[in-house]
Amino acid sequence: MRRVLIMGAAGRDFHNFNVVFRNNPSERVICFTAAQIPHISGRRYPPVLAGRHYPKGIPIYPEDKLDKLIKKHKIDDVVLSYSDLSFTQVMEKASQVLAAGASFRLLGPEQTMLKSRKPVIAVTAVRTGCGKSPTTRHIVRVLRQRGLNAVVVRHPMPYGILSKQVCERFATYKDLDRYKTTIEEREEYEPLIDNGAIVYAGVDYEKILRQAEQEADSIIWDGGNNDTPFYQPDLWITIADPLRPGHEITYYPGEVNVRRADILIINKESSASQKNIEVVRRNLRSRNPTATIIDADSRLTVSGDITGKKVLVIEDGPTITHGGVPTGAGYVAALRHGARPIDPRPFAKGSLKELYARFPHIGKVLPAIGYYPEQLRELEHTINTAECDAVVSATPIDLRRIIAVAKPIVKISYELDDKGALEKEIDKWLKKRCKKKSRKR
Repeated sequence: MRRVLIMGAAGRDFHNFNVVFRNNPSERVICFTAAQIPHISGRRYPPVLAGRHYPKGIPIYPEDKLDKLIKKHKIDDVVLSYSDLSFTQVMEKASQVLAAGASFRLLGPEQTMLKSRKPVIAVTAVRTGCGKSPTTRHIVRVLRQRGLNAVVVRHPMPYGILSKQVCERFATYKDLDRYKTTIEEREEYEPLIDNGAIVYAGVDYEKILRQAEQEADSIIWDGGNNDTPFYQPDLWITIADPLRPGHEITYYPGEVNVRRADILIINKESSASQKNIEVVRRNLRSRNPTATIIDADSRLTVSGDITGKKVLVIEDGPTITHGGVPTGAGYVAALRHGARPIDPRPFAKGSLKELYARFPHIGKVLPAIGYYPEQLRELEHTINTAECDAVVSATPIDLRRIIAVAKPIVKISYELDDKGALEKEIDKWLKKRCKKKSRKR
C-alpha cells in the first residue's frame, strides 16, 4: 500500500481525495498540507468526509513542514492538488519532493472530473482574476432568457468547519449568513444570487452535483483560480488576460484549460495594449488551433461621482494577492473618473500589514481580505482610519453588510462586454444539443 501526501489549499485537494483516494484500497492518504489561504492548516479532514478507511480523519499541516512530513511518515507519493502556480513554482515543489525521497504526481482532468446527467458549461481561466465571475453571470442570463434554469456550482472555498460544509446551497442572503461565509465566498455568491441564480458549493462535489441536478436544466461550473473543472464539460470556456501576456502558457493548470477549451475569451481588451492582445492571441492559437476566440472587455460602472476626490481603492482579494495583479478594476475606474487613489499601507493593521510585505507587487489598493473574524476587524480598522474622502469598492459585495464602514462608498461593478459573441456561441451549442437529442429519439 502506497503512502500518499496531498499538497493543497482547501479545495482541489479535498476533491482529489474524494474522487481518487477515498475508497482506494491500494493507497492511503497520510495527511494534507495547506498553502495560499491563511488559517486553513491545523484542521482535520473529518471522518464523515474521509470515509471508512479513515476513522480518525486526516490531519492537515502547513506546507512549510513538507520535508519533515515526507521523512517522518515515509511518504511514497506527493500529489500536487492546488492551482495558480507558475511552471517554475511547480518544478521547484517537484524538486523539493524528489529530494526529500518521495515521487511527485499530478492527477489529470480525466481522473478527477465527474460526469453529470445534465449538460455542463465550464468557465475556467488561465490565472486568477481574468473575469470568470462576470462570464458566469452572463451565461446565467443567456440561459434564463432561453427558458433554461441554470444552476451554478462554484469551485470550493471550505475555510470553516468542514463537516458542516459538505453540501451548501445558496439562494438568498440569509443562506450566506447561515453558512458563515467569508468575504471571499460572498464575492462569488452574492452577485449570482442578485441575478436569481441558485449556487452550490462545499466539499463533496459528487453529492453537490447530484443535488444540483435535481433542480437544474443545465449546470454551470464556475471555476476558482485557474483550476480545471471538477465536472466533465459539454462546453468548456477559458478566459485569458492581456494585462498578463504570456501567463496563458506559463501557469499550471491554466495552460491545460487553454488546450482543452472550446471557446477562448481574451478579456479586458480596452485596458491592454494591442501588442499584448496579439501576444495572447498567438499563444492561445498555438496551444489550441481549433477553439473559437472571442474578443471581450470588462464594462465598468461607477455608482457615484469621484472626480478630484482622494479615494481608498478596495479590490478583489485573491486577484491582487496570489493572482499577482498590482491593481484591478477599482483602480482603473478611479483613474478614469478623475479620482486620486491613496496608498493604504500606512493605515494597514495586523495581517493586512503582513500581506503587503508578503506580496510586494501590490499597488496603491487594499485587497478585500476577510478569511476570519479578526481579519475582518483589521479590514474595518484600515478602511476607517484611512485619510480619504471616499472608498472606491470594486469587490462585488456590499462591505457594509459585514463590517461597519464610516466612510462613503462608491461601488464599481463590472460585466462582460463581448458584443454578443458568446451568446451566439451558446446558441450554436444549444442547437447542436437539440439535434443530438432528436437523433437519439
